[in-house]
Amino acid sequence: MASWIRLNAGADAVVPLVFGVFAVCFGLVSMVVKERLFVSDTLVAFGFGAAIGPAGAGVIDPAAWGNVHPFMLQFARVIIAIQVLAAGVGLPKRYLRTELRSLLVLLLPVMTWMWLVSAAVIVMVFRLGFVEALLIASCVAPTDPVLANSIVRGRFAETKVPVNVRNIISAESGANDGLGYPYLYLALFLLRYTAREAVTRWLVAIILWEIAVSVVLGAAIGWAARRLLKHARKRGWVDHDSFLSFAISLTLLTLGVVSFVGSDDILACFVAGNAFTWDDWFREETKEAHLQDVLDTLFNHTFFIYLGAVIPWGQLAGSAELATPGRLAVCALLIILFRRLPATIAVTRVTPAIRTFRESVFAGWFGPIGVGAVFYAMVAHEELQHSAYDGLRAKEYLLPIVYSLVTASVIVHGITIPLYHIVSTSLLPLSARILRSASPSPSVAFRAVIRRSRLYREYASDDEASTIADRSQLDAAVERSPLVGAAPAKHPRRPANYGSANTAV
Repeated sequence: MASWIRLNAGADAVVPLVFGVFAVCFGLVSMVVKERLFVSDTLVAFGFGAAIGPAGAGVIDPAAWGNVHPFMLQFARVIIAIQVLAAGVGLPKRYLRTELRSLLVLLLPVMTWMWLVSAAVIVMVFRLGFVEALLIASCVAPTDPVLANSIVRGRFAETKVPVNVRNIISAESGANDGLGYPYLYLALFLLRYTAREAVTRWLVAIILWEIAVSVVLGAAIGWAARRLLKHARKRGWVDHDSFLSFAISLTLLTLGVVSFVGSDDILACFVAGNAFTWDDWFREETKEAHLQDVLDTLFNHTFFIYLGAVIPWGQLAGSAELATPGRLAVCALLIILFRRLPATIAVTRVTPAIRTFRESVFAGWFGPIGVGAVFYAMVAHEELQHSAYDGLRAKEYLLPIVYSLVTASVIVHGITIPLYHIVSTSLLPLSARILRSASPSPSVAFRAVIRRSRLYREYASDDEASTIADRSQLDAAVERSPLVGAAPAKHPRRPANYGSANTAV
């Protein structure tokens, strides 16, 4: 081979190669993966990163490039900022005002429950002090807008999930990522100062400066950007490409301005996005353009590939005395089950955006842990390097617990919808066969049970399930069943229309 031909196997060649391979290969089958198998693209990207990382094929090793924590902190910060601003832009007209009560319920009592329950589980499993557990739990209290975005978008969400549920999940995931700071710094202050001094510093530095100032700045930036863009558009000063990419530019501007004054830039991005599209003008103008969706996809895939590769899988079990694989798995299971679902169900009646029990279960289950948890874990890891926190066991347990919870959430929430779809489509033909072979039983109400059943209702709204008997065939199966043809048993306490198909069951 000629001497001027060089095979460059360094990181500058390997990194674009592996990311390019994933982008091209996944792009060729993306419709099959997301719209037919209903598998989350973030789960695929995360698995690919783990497969090519040090724990897998060893194609890339981010730890060999230097200290990964500062880069991970800034990378996660940018990804979260883009997603929370996109969540604000994507909400309907004046959404924060019309659904303020629902949002406050989810951001205050529900998020506080998520924080306290996660801390209780960590104390129980790892025997940490409660304040140290509160510190770690504050990282996983917010729901992740990146993973939530993959749940509220796509064919399954559009056909199965009501728009009110999709909107409230997007709004909450965007807002509570910025509200992770109060929980995190309250725990940090309690570990460093006396209780009185900690609460005073928390109220002044976090609530008044970080939260209140970020809301004001975010609203001002979003309002000014909307007015300026409308004026420039009206006079023909802005071209089409710059108009479509304006939301990304607004994200970077908000990050820079709010970070410069030392306030909560993540919350400011969400508020700025909502103020920017307060009158729905920008959202309607860009409805048919998908530039931001393309950029979001590229950024999210890149982050989750990097996250899968950077997690030290082999060291998680040995990084702390009690952080064994079994304990990490038990902690992840308990937190996923009890961190959010019970609280969301409990507040159903006082949350106008969640109208039914089924909607509350869906919103409660899909509260994923992802990029936001990594971001706050990096912030906490940086703060814990101060000498005032020397000797804390939380310094050893922080990253193993957060990484294990992120991994569990990506997997569990990534496969929930595929499993749900498989169970639904496989049990429906079975129910029809049971009807045809059932023995006689005098109950006309059986028809109402079948027609009101969950599988029937969900199947009846799915026009693309061509491999399954359609609604008319299922109706015919019900009518042919001996269960339906039998005379109803009389009961003096039952209403006359008890056996009607219109009777609620």
